[in-house]
Amino acid sequence: MLSIGFIGAGTVGTALAVRLSEKGYRVAAVASRTNASAERLAAVVGKCQIHDSGQGVADAAEMVFVTTPDAVIPQIAAQVRWHPGQSVVHCSGADSLDVLTPAMKNGALTGGFHPLQTFASITHAIENIPGSTFALEAEEPLSGTLKEMAEALQGRWIALKPGDKVLYHAAAVFACNYLVTLVKLATDLWQTFGVSPSEATEALLPLLRGTTNNLQNVGLPNCLTGPIARGDSGTVRKHLTALKSKAPQLLPAYQELGRQTIPIALAKGRIDQEQAKELEALLSRSD
Repeated sequence: MLSIGFIGAGTVGTALAVRLSEKGYRVAAVASRTNASAERLAAVVGKCQIHDSGQGVADAAEMVFVTTPDAVIPQIAAQVRWHPGQSVVHCSGADSLDVLTPAMKNGALTGGFHPLQTFASITHAIENIPGSTFALEAEEPLSGTLKEMAEALQGRWIALKPGDKVLYHAAAVFACNYLVTLVKLATDLWQTFGVSPSEATEALLPLLRGTTNNLQNVGLPNCLTGPIARGDSGTVRKHLTALKSKAPQLLPAYQELGRQTIPIALAKGRIDQEQAKELEALLSRSD
């Protein structure tokens, strides 16, 4: 089985090492900024050498995952002496393969392997990574190897072109990070009627789970519910009036999200063009 190494033993590196090791991949070497994180990874996967530099990992493994913070990846690529035929793979969500150009010039195969997942901690990362979608950038034969790894992790894969990566990552920010922001805005509103953020979050979680279930089982656009989905301009007008009075700082966000929701409602087929125009005018008012 292919021997792999990790330069960087943080959340993503440790999760990948653990899960790939479980699938029979031999994790041969690790190096990290702190010895403690390298020791933690090595202890979990077993029979893994700890090195004090990335060069030690590159000398010990056929495939090296660079799982450092994004800003450090170009430094690692430039500092390490790679050799022809070796595979060097980063896990950045926003960077393309150009950050690994020095490795490619040394004859190494270069690739990207980004798990489309949210990792709040190492424990959660190990739990969440199976079944994720992996964004791949690589040419054959490395591309085929990375596809096999994604499938070994019970995941799906998508192949990206160099110009796709940044917008792919921006989409992930919309779906994940900004969902957290939306929940925060919702809990802020609950505080206006005396409910704490923790209580509000607990109350909203079943709604969030129901929404993701609908996305999975019904899909876009049919999973859309709510006043815009049914063309209920009266309720939207009440929302705008209440927000203007009690939480004016949230009014612009509500209006813009509402406008972005109208095309989804049209695609669902529950509203017609007249209703869409009425909603658009209502949500565009600045008074």
